[in-house]
Amino acid sequence: MSDLFGPETGEAATLKPLAERLRPKTIGEVIGQDQILSPDAPLGAMLASGRLSSLIFWGPPGVGKTSLARLLADNTELHFEQISAIFTGVADLKKVFEAAKIRASNGRGTLLFVDEIHRFNKAQQDGFLPHMEDGTILLVGATTENPSFVLNAAVLSRAQVMVLTRLSEDVLQKLLSRAEAELGTALKLNEEGRATLISMADGDGRVLLNLIEQVSAWELKSPLGLHELMPRLTRRASIYDKSGEAHYNLISALHKSVRGSDPDAALYWFSRMLEGGEDPNYLARRILRIAVEDIGLADPKAQNHCLSAWQTYERLGSPEGELALAGAVVYLALAPKSNASYLAYKLARQMAKKTGSLPPPRHILNAPTEFMKDQGYGQGYAYDHDADDGFSGQNYFPDEVARERYYQPVERGFERDLFKRVQYFDTLRGKRNVEP
Repeated sequence: MSDLFGPETGEAATLKPLAERLRPKTIGEVIGQDQILSPDAPLGAMLASGRLSSLIFWGPPGVGKTSLARLLADNTELHFEQISAIFTGVADLKKVFEAAKIRASNGRGTLLFVDEIHRFNKAQQDGFLPHMEDGTILLVGATTENPSFVLNAAVLSRAQVMVLTRLSEDVLQKLLSRAEAELGTALKLNEEGRATLISMADGDGRVLLNLIEQVSAWELKSPLGLHELMPRLTRRASIYDKSGEAHYNLISALHKSVRGSDPDAALYWFSRMLEGGEDPNYLARRILRIAVEDIGLADPKAQNHCLSAWQTYERLGSPEGELALAGAVVYLALAPKSNASYLAYKLARQMAKKTGSLPPPRHILNAPTEFMKDQGYGQGYAYDHDADDGFSGQNYFPDEVARERYYQPVERGFERDLFKRVQYFDTLRGKRNVEP
């Protein structure tokens, strides 16, 4: 990876890609990661003390993971060894460890940088442990995936995770200025064009430098703006892994935006997932789940609305059918919210698990045979329709279980009416001396 960069001079340097020429030569030249590099930040404090532990750099592409690893080796005078988990097998790892042991016996340590470390399987990751523990290597791994999802607990317990963030527009502006200084000329872009170039990089320093190289090679008579740039360049693809953390982060953002009654934010996250290539059927299922969990009986029509939107998508397909799903997202965001039935269900399941195989009270059991009648099945059952108000108030819980209250409707939407009904039946139970 070639990421956050300081200038390199000399005639030979001009033959290198711009990203390589601007690779930082010192920690101080790295920009955009103050949260780990400032003096009171974790990595900054380590560097100040002169003692490093094994590290895992977690962050999106093009933010400086490889550059930082190289600089750490220089800063500590360790031998820098770089491998990629994509191209390295067990035999290759053994050679790396053997070479590190020889260096260690000669008094020099090894900083082993493992790019895409999450690509190693559990057995391969376990292979690092003895060499980390005896000091043969100082491991620095880089990953774009959440380490808690993809790395062994044993590896994580022996390393500190450093979170690198996508580059802000201000940082990318500084990088653009550095690139122009290296090139010895300003890009022929107006302010709108410069903003467009930075937007197209989408927080990735390497992508920005690649775009700059393309633009600098054009022979232009006048500065370019948004409309001239867009047809000539390809926007960086959004970071979105349908099986990775981004998937769960975005669906969580969609769900919580709906729960928070914000249709605009909900539509934004819905659109982000579609732009990332998410299957609309997955989104349809999640939207229906939101209706069940977060809208519930506050608006009984919500579930039908979501089912109808899903059916519409299945008949129309993309992209027209996605509009029906977007409509369902807006409907749910603006609907009254209640998780009362969801909570009641969970409480009832807990009690069912706790009470095991307790039978229903005998008075509500059917008695199709004489023997069952002799055993008391159905004896004392009150037929609710025979009561003047259509309510007997009998107990339907097992005899060994006190009456429980699971369902607590909220006073919102349709559940406001259900709340009144619960209170009404509680009053009738009180009149019949039945515990509410």
